[in-house]
Amino acid sequence: MKSVLWAQFSKDKRNPILVLALIMGSILATLFFSGGIQTPTKVVIFSEEDNAEEIEKKWEDRLNVDNSFEFVVTDPDQAREEVRDGNIDVAVQLMEMDYRLLVISELPTVSMVRQHVDKVFQQEAQISSLIDATGDENIRSEIENYLADAPVQIEAQGLDSEEVPSYNMSIQLMFAFTFLISMFLAGFKVNNVTNDKVSGVWNRMILSPINKSSMYIGYILYSFLVTMFQIVVVLIVFKYVMNYELGDNLWTLIIISALFTFSMISIAMLLTGLVKSPEQFYAIYPSIIPLIPLISGAYMMPGTITNKVLLFIGDLFPMAHAMDATMSVIFYDANFNEILMPLLIMLLIGIIAMGIGVNLIERRGGSTATK
Repeated sequence: MKSVLWAQFSKDKRNPILVLALIMGSILATLFFSGGIQTPTKVVIFSEEDNAEEIEKKWEDRLNVDNSFEFVVTDPDQAREEVRDGNIDVAVQLMEMDYRLLVISELPTVSMVRQHVDKVFQQEAQISSLIDATGDENIRSEIENYLADAPVQIEAQGLDSEEVPSYNMSIQLMFAFTFLISMFLAGFKVNNVTNDKVSGVWNRMILSPINKSSMYIGYILYSFLVTMFQIVVVLIVFKYVMNYELGDNLWTLIIISALFTFSMISIAMLLTGLVKSPEQFYAIYPSIIPLIPLISGAYMMPGTITNKVLLFIGDLFPMAHAMDATMSVIFYDANFNEILMPLLIMLLIGIIAMGIGVNLIERRGGSTATK
């Protein structure tokens, strides 16, 4: 087994481009499709009134009450140029008691900024009306203190009386693309079995003191270790460098990823037993893998896919169960017992696919030897 492991490692050591490219691919795909590093959205503000500096200072303090946005004062000409060039989605032109949004297209960011700015301006208009009606300048601080500790407060809770989490689609996409790339990596490494069979390396190993069980374990273990290396590197980068909120259960996420990796290696082994050459594997496997996240709903909000046939097909692959387990851990703080069922299903898929795949490989090898 050690000799097989070392032989596979030597191949990647001489040419590590594939592994490194797939790791970078999973990171770049997530950044491209989910909006990049998790930092507050920068929104530029400016005023062209006579007392522009005073207005900008006033509204900058009031608008920066939401951690989702960072309102920054900018020169008017620069703000218009950045919006026109597409460097930013929206800019806010401030007036004494009104505002105007500068946009070139209605992106999701624009509606969120509009909602936040409108809320702040409406609240300020109400407070200003009260001050004008009462003539009491201290009413602003009284209202703020009252709202900070209001006698009647609304708290949203789930059916299990726990806090309702905010669902972050960027995190779901991060795992979707990470698992997608890992499926390619696992399959390409498992295909080394077919490569070595065609090149004659497999037959030479059979004549050596290595038994077949050790040979299979060597290929499977190396594929598992390389794929897990890719997943763990991506998780660490997004958690500690990109500031993605992955929670405090990183080891639980790694366990989920490990069972997912084992299941996908087993499916790749099953396909290896069905094809006759490495070229057939490369033709079929990359065509099937991109469909799995689509069928499993990995790119869509939970509950989007309602077709029972698609749901049944998606449940046949481990990705649907892996995504279900990871989202439960991150957003609902699920413990190990609560995600045990998806883990067991992935393990069952892996065992069945691995058993059938190895049996098919052995039968094909036996029939070839007989001929």
